[in-house]
Amino acid sequence: MTGTTEHALPVAGARETAGEVWRLSRGHRTRLAAVAGLGIVSTAVDLVGPVAIGFLVDRVRTGTADLGTVLTVATTMAVSVVLGAGGTAATIVLATRAYHAILAALREQLVARALTLPQHRVERAGTGDLISRSSDDVTAVADAAPAVIPAVTVTAYTIVVSLGGLAALDWPYALAFAVVMPVYVLAMRWYLRTGPPVYRRERAAMSTRAQQILESQRGYATVLGFGLAEQRHRTVMTASWSVAVQSLRARTVQSMLNARLNIGECLSLAAVLVVGFVLIDRGTSTVGAATAAMLLVLRLLGPVNQLLFVVDTLQSALASLSRMIGVVTMPADRPSPMSGAGDSVRLDGVTFTYDNGPLVLDDVTLGIGSGRRVAVVGASGAGKTTLAAVIAGIHPPDAGTVARPERTAVITQEVHVFAGSLRENLTLAAPDATDREVREALEATGSAGLLDLSPDGLDTVVGSGGHPLTDAQAQQLALARLLLYNPDLAILDEATAEAGSTHAGLLDRAAEAALAGRTGLVIAHRLSQAAACDRIVVMEHGRITEEGTHDELVAAGGLYAGLWAAWSQLTRPRR
Repeated sequence: MTGTTEHALPVAGARETAGEVWRLSRGHRTRLAAVAGLGIVSTAVDLVGPVAIGFLVDRVRTGTADLGTVLTVATTMAVSVVLGAGGTAATIVLATRAYHAILAALREQLVARALTLPQHRVERAGTGDLISRSSDDVTAVADAAPAVIPAVTVTAYTIVVSLGGLAALDWPYALAFAVVMPVYVLAMRWYLRTGPPVYRRERAAMSTRAQQILESQRGYATVLGFGLAEQRHRTVMTASWSVAVQSLRARTVQSMLNARLNIGECLSLAAVLVVGFVLIDRGTSTVGAATAAMLLVLRLLGPVNQLLFVVDTLQSALASLSRMIGVVTMPADRPSPMSGAGDSVRLDGVTFTYDNGPLVLDDVTLGIGSGRRVAVVGASGAGKTTLAAVIAGIHPPDAGTVARPERTAVITQEVHVFAGSLRENLTLAAPDATDREVREALEATGSAGLLDLSPDGLDTVVGSGGHPLTDAQAQQLALARLLLYNPDLAILDEATAEAGSTHAGLLDRAAEAALAGRTGLVIAHRLSQAAACDRIVVMEHGRITEEGTHDELVAAGGLYAGLWAAWSQLTRPRR
């Protein structure tokens, strides 16, 4: 496999792509065999027309043609056209069905693999790359079907059968066309060598553009807040211009291919005409045979040119297909040094870096007993969120070992509300949960008021285009979902930080209910949350510098004591 950048998602090679397509076709090979047989028969029927016209030409030249002859030839041609058209249509329909069935299976595997990719792998590659493969590339492969399938299926059979027909008329006719075939072969080889890299660069440019647009949309508030609109506009413009440049290069390659095809077409017709003239002059062939040969060549050039005209579409689709299969066949990341630990957590000598940069976690050792709750506090950039991600299994550590429960759930500061009903959002974590269990989870987290505010209760559609939820309500939804999932370890990474002062107490009580009776790790945004935990860990520059209960750390007079004093002063009621 190859990638466009160091951390890009992989792109499957030609052999790997072919092997995966062959594997996916396993349940459709009988249909594909029927396609092959039907295609050969229908193409052979199409030979009747040129041969019948040649026969008629010879009868006219010898003066033996009459009305009966003309009607016989016309009837024969009409029947062959109907049978050939019907056979070709059936071939295309069967091929299209098999194609889309295989594509559907590939799309399902792509989505399934994308949903199981480690988060750190997606983050390093850029979410735009994965989105582009799941949308743009799938569309490119699907849209190629109407043009590529008829061209490939018809041309393959037409070449074989027409060459056989030319040889049956007189072998020099087939030889004349065969002599010119290297022109097409060389054109194809040139295109196959030149086209794929151009199309891969075009697709990569599209991925980059998607990534830049996505980042601008996700960071919309930051862009406005820091006056970065013009800068982001220039970045997106640069990415869009790169797409335009790569697309222009792709169209240039197509134009150069067309020039080569025109040369091949002229040489093919000229070669058959010259051979026909020589054979007729020597008396070894007839004008009718030469006419039939010319018609066969003309009939052959059409599908060949059609195929080569859609080669750019085919190459673009193959480039997209290789990118899709690159994700589907991605090998699993090396197993992270994690093992089950009941419902306790243990880290020993854990270190972690992003892209071989500076240490974010430096020799971290930490234990969380069964049913105990530990808070992690520290300045921004101290490594708190990274520690939570490593414990959750989102990021594998570079060194050291991590033992955690298998059933672990994480709620971060930003939660997503899926497009669907409230019930569907909640039962994502517990598909078999009853409405009663859903309501109990809402009540336990103090979120039952959501139902009163929602027009259709649990059936209220939320998310994109649905009933709007505030940030606090979205967090309540996430905490209730965690209760339904019932994990052994719950990790709250500043999960209530989005709440304003009005909702802070409400969300703190909801988080308390979600953590009750289970092992918990809390990345504390407010020190009041930390003070309520069994133990507190203070982090500085990726290392644990203090550890103990709230009272112990306040008495120690270290960093936590200073933070607590500042927090107490800040939250003290004003008179």
